[in-house]
Amino acid sequence: MVATSSMRNVDLIEELRLRRWARENYVPATQRDTAWHPIILEEMTRKDGESREAALAG
Repeated sequence: MVATSSMRNVDLIEELRLRRWARENYVPATQRDTAWHPIILEEMTRKDGESREAALAG
């Protein structure tokens, strides 16, 4: 994970909350708001990768 200044200011609990929110409110990359917190965008990108891996394995 790349630590940007806004990511360094988030404690572990808040990071987990942001990641959970990202998974529960996932949208495709074309519909993402670039103003969202970098942790949210990173987690949605992770989910993109997981979906691709699952499609290739299945």
